[in-house]
Amino acid sequence: MKKTIEVISERNHVFRQRVELNGFEDLFVDVPVAYGGEGSAPDPHDYFDLSLGACKAITSMMYANRKKWPLEGISVKVHRDDSEERHGTYRLDVEMTFHGIEDPEQRVRLEEISHKCPIHRLMTSSTVEVTTRTSVEA
Repeated sequence: MKKTIEVISERNHVFRQRVELNGFEDLFVDVPVAYGGEGSAPDPHDYFDLSLGACKAITSMMYANRKKWPLEGISVKVHRDDSEERHGTYRLDVEMTFHGIEDPEQRVRLEEISHKCPIHRLMTSSTVEVTTRTSVEA
């Protein structure tokens, strides 16, 4: 499936970008004040990290629903350590709480299932090819 996401610089903002994604209200991306931005929206790293947390939660919920387990909700915290990113290592520590699941074996299984979410697999076992090109204004 091909999908197009359009990123457009916001007028009168330093680095803020508006993201258009089919059928959704606008999303925004900015840079923290410490890096010269306004800090008015999540930065690109935040979106990268949150996509992992959200995907793990959704995948676990789908599994629990199929199994008819008493999952009431999931809380996910994604802790980032980017201190060695410039050396090629970006660490994400994900902490998941499965509300309503008392059985330790079910909790372990839900954690295992979360490792199979598409974003976790994409981040850890896929080769991502990026092609960038310039176009001329129409």
